[in-house]
Amino acid sequence: MLHNSRLLLRGFVAAWLGCAVCAQTEAPASSTTAPEIPTAVSSCHAHGATQYCEAGTEEYPILMEATPTGELPSEYTGCHAHGSDAFCFAPDGSEVQLVIETSGAEEPADEHSHGGEEEGNGCHFHAGVEHCPGQEEVSCERTDRDYNVPLRIGLLFVILVTSGIGVFLPIAIAKFNLPFQQGSLMVVKQFGTGVIISTAFIHLFTHAQLMFANQCLGELSYEGTTAAIVMAGIIVSFLIDYLSHRVVYWRRSQASDRDSEAPSTNDGSDTAAKSSVTRPDTSTALAPSHGHGHATPGEWQTDTLTVASLEAGILFHSILIGLTLVVAGDSGFITLFIVIVFHQMFEGLALGSMIAQVPSGLLATWKKCVMGLAFTVITPIGMAIGIGVLNHFNGNDRSTIVAIGTLDAFSAGILVWVGVVEMLAKDWMEGPLLNAGVVRTLLAGTSLVAGLVVMSVLGKWA
Repeated sequence: MLHNSRLLLRGFVAAWLGCAVCAQTEAPASSTTAPEIPTAVSSCHAHGATQYCEAGTEEYPILMEATPTGELPSEYTGCHAHGSDAFCFAPDGSEVQLVIETSGAEEPADEHSHGGEEEGNGCHFHAGVEHCPGQEEVSCERTDRDYNVPLRIGLLFVILVTSGIGVFLPIAIAKFNLPFQQGSLMVVKQFGTGVIISTAFIHLFTHAQLMFANQCLGELSYEGTTAAIVMAGIIVSFLIDYLSHRVVYWRRSQASDRDSEAPSTNDGSDTAAKSSVTRPDTSTALAPSHGHGHATPGEWQTDTLTVASLEAGILFHSILIGLTLVVAGDSGFITLFIVIVFHQMFEGLALGSMIAQVPSGLLATWKKCVMGLAFTVITPIGMAIGIGVLNHFNGNDRSTIVAIGTLDAFSAGILVWVGVVEMLAKDWMEGPLLNAGVVRTLLAGTSLVAGLVVMSVLGKWA
């Protein structure tokens, strides 16, 4: 009886409030449409600290002045308006606010929403993991998504063709003596130098930092982990280059000693020739040959190891690019794919220009094609692997984070060494651009900066 009386009293109060609102002087029209208020809400349940109730097909958050100490009500009745706000009665007679979206107003924050699947929320994918700037809590569980697999399979071949065009174009220019060969290769190589340096810092170093800063990994005991792995990549690349140069010097020194000890067949006729090779000049011994004739084993090692180091760094992260591209959600897949297409094209130009400038006498054409082919297929291989693990991949798994972060950082170190020392410093400090004319220097510098800028801009999305 008492319960029925409370319900009757609430009904009278709601009717009185409704009449009071009707009797008020009409307010000026606002820019928002008045919300439609349900008479009651039920099936109330909690999501975190917020309670949600349903009315028909709609779901409304409930705002309370104080957190109840007992069990939350399962329904609220007598819903009514106070101005632009909606309120309902709890079973104990208290009022709670019902949050209703109004037309033209900004949607209130909802812990119940899916966040990254919506457009315009600032979320994007790095290494197959959705990053939402400002998001305080991240789920470390694998997220189930509906992937468009046929689209990913089709675009795998687009990446294959794009990568092939990028890497083989400079090789073809050098092989077939196309018009403006020297100028074209110079422009492509300097653009590629900028691409390699930007890839090292903007793409790989930054991505490695994002991986090691992932909340699912936990706090690192050593904050400089990313930089330490990058330095390891630099040192390994330096040691390979240094040892190869030592081998070059040693082999030429041995050859000179053998020539100087050989018995003379002509009295004094070749004395000058012998004395000229008694001790090799280190400045020329360490400089790779740029002719097209036969090369010594040391020369071959010096030139090709630089290109091999560059390709190794590129291949390490290219397979990761393919893997993490296909596991990105459909909401950001197309944008990420377009960026990766340009990324692979520019990176292919950089690698191809380095391969093309190794003389044929040092590296046979078929070997150049094999190196180009390896770059062409590596990203599609990564994509194929990603398609195979679509339903199992969890970018927030600790082992996955460590593996991707380590490979990205190590690859960054390799590309820093090759890009800054072997490409930038060698061309500008001791190579053909040291004494180049003003026009050639400006053209090369513009190409270099263009490569830096274009690849850095692409880093906004990939």
